[in-house]
Amino acid sequence: MNIALLLEMAAETAPDRVALVCDGRRWTYGDLIAAARGAFELIRQSKADYVALLDESSEAAVIAVFGAALAGVPYCPLNYRLPDADLAALLGRVAPALVIGDEERILRVAADQGHTVFSREEFVLKAQETVPADEAREYDPGEGIAIQLFTSGTTAAPKAAILRHSNLLGYILGTVEFGSADEADAALVVVPPYHIAGISALLSSIYALRKIVMLPAFSPEGWLSLVAAETVTNAFVVPTMLARIIDAMEKGASGDVSSLRAIAYGGGKMPIEVIQKALARFPEAGFTNAYGLTETSSTIALLGPEDHREALASPDPQVRARLTSLGKPIPTVEIEIRGENGEVLGPGEPGEIYVRGEQVSGEYKEKSALDAEGWFPTRDAGFIDEHGYLFLSGRADDVIVRGGENMSPGEIEDVLLTHPAIADACACAIPSVEWGETVGVALVTREGHASPCATELKDLVRARLRSSRVPEKVVFVAELPYNEMGKLLRRKVKEVLAD
Repeated sequence: MNIALLLEMAAETAPDRVALVCDGRRWTYGDLIAAARGAFELIRQSKADYVALLDESSEAAVIAVFGAALAGVPYCPLNYRLPDADLAALLGRVAPALVIGDEERILRVAADQGHTVFSREEFVLKAQETVPADEAREYDPGEGIAIQLFTSGTTAAPKAAILRHSNLLGYILGTVEFGSADEADAALVVVPPYHIAGISALLSSIYALRKIVMLPAFSPEGWLSLVAAETVTNAFVVPTMLARIIDAMEKGASGDVSSLRAIAYGGGKMPIEVIQKALARFPEAGFTNAYGLTETSSTIALLGPEDHREALASPDPQVRARLTSLGKPIPTVEIEIRGENGEVLGPGEPGEIYVRGEQVSGEYKEKSALDAEGWFPTRDAGFIDEHGYLFLSGRADDVIVRGGENMSPGEIEDVLLTHPAIADACACAIPSVEWGETVGVALVTREGHASPCATELKDLVRARLRSSRVPEKVVFVAELPYNEMGKLLRRKVKEVLAD
């Protein structure tokens, strides 16, 4: 079964209902399915192996994902914030593709890769104008790959995570009731199109017949304004966004948010101070913490509105601590905590989080990460308490998650080690009220050199990497801790950075 069936069902049921609002323009479900079929024809004519998007969220992303599905071609949204060299490498891995977005940049970095390139405006216009001939309408049955997302790059070469139609439909059909949304319901989508949360929000809203309101470029003022203008009922934010929205409200930013009934968050650790403020600022809204991964087609555990309210009101420290949990597994998946030797651990015992279910792909272009019984190792560390609540205690691979963006400590360390005065370096996640986590580094000065100033080192990282990688805290130590096998003990470094 093809994910395009979700849009087809919506269009057959309510063709004139508003499905999407973006930059003031309104699209009905009938408009979207017609444009998706036009996109199918453009893709078919291009003979592309992929449909790639290099753009912010817009109607083009919606049309592209369903057009690609109809054509049986993987949809591959790319991170437009990547440096040119990294972007060129990813475009090379999906060549030849029909690429939508920044036409000038695409042609500059990947002119020789054989792509068919459309600007956002041109793609949307041509998709609307194109009607495939009846004999050309051999829509894909949905037996292959629907979505391919490149990981954030916790290793030197990002992995290509694969989500099949069956994975995505397993998640949607198992968690969303068809046509369950009222015509007045509206979901505000602000996460970028290359994030699984954005894709799952799109698919679930369409299946529920809920209007999607897109905010291509996030600002707290823009978010508040759009909530008021479109009487938004549902919203998803990452913790950094929520912190900025609350900060703006505290500083006097206005906007009628009384329509909000449900606010979901995820993509990174939510600071306890932020969620407590949010619960006070939006007393009528139900908050949900949604935990999931690209490889699991989005959400696998939820901390629901009643859990939030109960935890906030409880004098019991154990119950109140649930505000920092990920909630409980959704009914369609199984979750286990396993030890170093693969044994299943009991309540309160920390280990690695494993998940299994129809929505769980665990598949990469290179290989599958599933074990023989279909379990996927998330590389997240955590535990389940005696009441079934899942807690995240870190990441097995020490990745730093800043505002929902995954960062490899290694890439930061490699840059710092290019400085002539630095002999050894360790980057770790440190708590941040604004970002959830940010970068802290512990450094060893090379013998015979003076320790460089923190500003110089921050400038070095900023020049080589994106500004999000710049360390917030820099400390110098005599030596870094290693075990007898030569493994760097990041836990001990974190303790130093916490002082």
